[in-house]
This record gives sequence, C-alpha cells and structure tokens, in this order.
Amino acid sequence: MQDTTPTTEAGFDLDPAEIRVLGVLIEKAFITPDAYPLSINAITTGCNQLTAREPVMNLSESEVQDAVDSLIARRLVSKRDQASARVPKYEHLVRLRHSLPLTEQAVLAILLLRGAQTAGELRQRCERLHRFDDVAGVETVLEHLAEKYPPLAAALPRAPGTKETRHVHLLGGEAAVQEMAEAQSAGNVGSSGRGRIGELEDEVRRLREELDALRSEFAAFRQQFD
Repeated sequence: MQDTTPTTEAGFDLDPAEIRVLGVLIEKAFITPDAYPLSINAITTGCNQLTAREPVMNLSESEVQDAVDSLIARRLVSKRDQASARVPKYEHLVRLRHSLPLTEQAVLAILLLRGAQTAGELRQRCERLHRFDDVAGVETVLEHLAEKYPPLAAALPRAPGTKETRHVHLLGGEAAVQEMAEAQSAGNVGSSGRGRIGELEDEVRRLREELDALRSEFAAFRQQFD
C-alpha cells in the first residue's frame, strides 16, 4: 500500500524545543502585545503551560535559550535591543521570513503548539489570536500554508473511522510528521461515540485554556515592572 503521509522539504528540521519556542513567540505576539518581545523567562513560562499545549513540556531556561539561539541562527528569531529592558528580549521573524499575514501566523502558531488538528478545532483554538468567521476561512489559510515553498502545513491521511481531515505543520521534518500521523491513528481507536460527555470535556478543556491564558497574560504584565 502506498504511503500517503505528507513529506517535508529540506530545511525544515526543528526539534521539539525549537517548535515550542517558535509557537510561543508567535502566539504571545498576538495575545500579550504590550509585553512583547519576550524574555527567556517569559518564553519558558509560555513553553511549559499546562493547557493549550500538546504535548505538555517541562523545558529549563537553558534549554529554551539553546532553542532561541538555534532559531536565531536559522533567521526565524531575532534579539530585540531595548534601552529600557533589563534582560534580553526576543521576537519571531516568521512574517518576514515566510511572508505570512496575521491569519496564517495564527493558524501556524496553533499547529506548532497543539499538533495535528481539524480545521474546526483550529478555528476554535485560534479565537484569541484571530477570529475566523467560518471553517472555510481556516481551510483557505491551510491551503495557502501548504502552497508556500517550502510548504509550512499539510493534511494528514484521514484515519480509519474518522470524518474530518487533520492538518499538521511541517517545520519538524519528515520524522515528526510521521509521528503525528501515527499518534492520530492511535488516538482515534475507540474515539467514536463520545457524545455529550465528550462535548462537555471539550468545553471544560476550553475554559481551562482560557483561564491559563489569562494567568499567563497577567504574569507577562507583571514582568514589565520587575
């Protein structure tokens, strides 16, 4: 049987820490603009959030600094010199490097932070970054990301027993895409029939994500006065 897993172009081989750091920088540029660019401490806090992150990670500040340094070498992140800043601050360069408008940055950030997702899930999870009027708007953005050279996103083969296509970013290399495809297949075993309980679990998860995001914003705001 022919393998239909999407492949990545040469040049995209970010490791998990680099992917998480880049996703956090893009996300926080949207939701905490007054505290952006970010210090290593703030990036680390964003990387290790317990909600709105899949998988949950526990990176040290030194690991985050290494990831930032690597992303700088790849020209995906830059250090922002601020006369009033007591510590170095960093910002992403995705908009400039890959000519991405805000809608595409928002979708890419959620893909980097949450892994494989349907267009409907992306629409819901992008709410605090950019509000899409409908799922079709997200699908259009996914098409644009897939048409970049090299492509930044792709659709996974539909898993058995599922009705919706899930989409992934391509910044982690071919092995990472394969891993997400396998995780999708494993995650869908026995997932049918969740019904109302599943809907309630999704709603609780969404509320927890919003609360965690508000806490993160407040922590970033406080750091401006540290």
